Amino acid sequence: MKITIDADTCCSAGQCVLIAPEVFDQREEDGVAVLLDAEPPAGQHAAVREAVAVCPAAAIEVQE
Repeated sequence: MKITIDADTCCSAGQCVLIAPEVFDQREEDGVAVLLDAEPPAGQHAAVREAVAVCPAAAIEVQE
């Protein structure tokens, strides 16, 4: 799994951080999502998929 975030599309809702805090964080200055781990271990994959599904801006992309 490889994750990318479109920072220009991100609306700073923070749902990804709540669901997968080991993988996502937010910038202090504007709340835009940032990746802590672009290729997380298998144990994080379900949480990442859930974060992708609930992202209101569809800013997260996953390649399996």
